[in-house]
Amino acid sequence: MLGRFLGLAAIIAAVSIGMAGVASRSAADDAVETTAAIAGNHDNWTTHKLRQDQSAAAAEAAAQSGASVSSGEALLSRAGDSHFYADADIDGTNIRVMVDSGASIVALTRRDAEAIGIDVDRLPITGTARTAGGDVPMRTVMLDSVDIDGLEVRRVEAAVVDADMGVSLLGQSYLSRLAAVNVEGDTMTLR
Repeated sequence: MLGRFLGLAAIIAAVSIGMAGVASRSAADDAVETTAAIAGNHDNWTTHKLRQDQSAAAAEAAAQSGASVSSGEALLSRAGDSHFYADADIDGTNIRVMVDSGASIVALTRRDAEAIGIDVDRLPITGTARTAGGDVPMRTVMLDSVDIDGLEVRRVEAAVVDADMGVSLLGQSYLSRLAAVNVEGDTMTLR
C-alpha cells in the first residue's frame, strides 16, 4: 500500500513537470488566496479559494476559449484513508477519482482512459512519469467534459499514465477552474 502511494506521488511529480511546458494558463490564473479555515488535527490540509476578480477573469477566459464551468456545489466526505474521492462523469463515463490538489492536471489510468473510449496507443507519448516500478509513458489528451455532481468543466487537459496507479486523479486542470475548493473537517466542498 505504501509503495502504491509512493508511486502515485512520483507520478504526480512527473506529470507536474511534464505538463509545465504544455500549460497555457497565465500567472494570474494560477494565483490563489489561502485561508486558515481548517483547525485542529487537520492543519496539514489547506483551503484554497479563488479571489472574485480571478474567478471572473477565469470565467471570461473560459468563455473565449469555448470552455465552460457549470454552477452548483458538490460535497465530498473524507474516506478512511484520509483522501477525498468522487464519482466523476468524464466524457459520459462514470469514473472514480481521487481529488489531488497537488496534481497539475487530471491523471487517468489506462483502464479508465480506455473505458472513456480513448485509444491510448494512438496518443503520442509526451513524456514519462517516474514511478516506484520505473519510468512509464505519459500521454496527454483533452477531455470534452468532467462533471462532478453538476459541476461541469469543459475542455479539461488530462494525461494518461501507463502505470498501476489504482485510481485516476482529479488535478488542477479541473479544480482550478472552480470558484472554490474548501476543506472543513472531514468535508470537501467544491463550488
